[in-house]
Amino acid sequence: MQKERKVIWRSPSNIAIIKYWGKHGVQLPRNASFSFTLSEAYTDTEIVFKAKTGSDDPTVEQFLFEGEENLKFAEKVIKYIESISSRVPFLDEYSLSISSSNSFPHSSGIASSASSMSALAMGLCDIERILAGREDLDYFKASELARLGSGSASRSVFPIGSVWGLHPKIERSSDIHAIKYDQIHPVFKNYRDDIIIVSEKEKAVSSRAGHALMENNPYADDRFAQANQRLTSLVSILETGDVDAFCKMAEDEALALHGMMMCSNPSYMLMEPATVSIIKAIRSYRKKTRLPICFTLDAGPNVHVLYPETISSEIALFIEDELLPLSNGGKVLKDKVGNGPTKIK
Repeated sequence: MQKERKVIWRSPSNIAIIKYWGKHGVQLPRNASFSFTLSEAYTDTEIVFKAKTGSDDPTVEQFLFEGEENLKFAEKVIKYIESISSRVPFLDEYSLSISSSNSFPHSSGIASSASSMSALAMGLCDIERILAGREDLDYFKASELARLGSGSASRSVFPIGSVWGLHPKIERSSDIHAIKYDQIHPVFKNYRDDIIIVSEKEKAVSSRAGHALMENNPYADDRFAQANQRLTSLVSILETGDVDAFCKMAEDEALALHGMMMCSNPSYMLMEPATVSIIKAIRSYRKKTRLPICFTLDAGPNVHVLYPETISSEIALFIEDELLPLSNGGKVLKDKVGNGPTKIK
């Protein structure tokens, strides 16, 4: 019997401040993006690997999600593994059994693909490292492999903050993989992101379909230019710790993302009435208290409430008393900027 070995990786989701929306080629971005890596919204992925005994042995023997077989996810994983086989030569010689679970609702706009594909990519690169007898894991390759599964997953490979997409003002930036961006003021390194769950239902329009609709969006070129210009501005904001300017940037970008959805053909809207009510409440509270609290949105209805750690006690009361009653289920996932993927075993 062939000896089985396994690796387990935990990889977080991330929340983009400068949004990437629209792609070309093989998972390449139309504009550069910046995101904070999160901590509590993560995927755990276990990969058991063993040498194949014959040419008929499948590369992926089994895929489990939350402990159960999931044919939809299994087909996606198998297709992904096949697509990267030329970049990961050991896949020709080894069979994999993969088990994955999330700490948060899948397909509800919390970038589950970012955490899941980055966790899978980290595991594959770790197996490659083990088989080659190397000490160091290739994080750039992990980011590239993650990107091929989900564009935003490329950013989850690095701690704190990362940039994905070639940008003239950011050294080493690339469309092929993300890079760690660490010229960040200390105030942002402990930023909180409390995610108000408006809906746990699967999105009506997937992110993949949404990206495709940018091809014929009449405002697409202006949007791509706008995102790159805003990233230039964000770099300065991150370095100086200007939390008020950060609030404006984060909210402008969130609304620009959803504006592109509403301008697509066919148009669609992922925000729910509760989303709008929560946004209005946040802006009203900020105006009244002058505290640097703001929101951003991913490709879904849930609201990410962003604020410095130093005002967490005040914001916790505000969320409990005013925001949760506006959400449909009254749920909040408390998160914060985090340190990237970790190997569990």
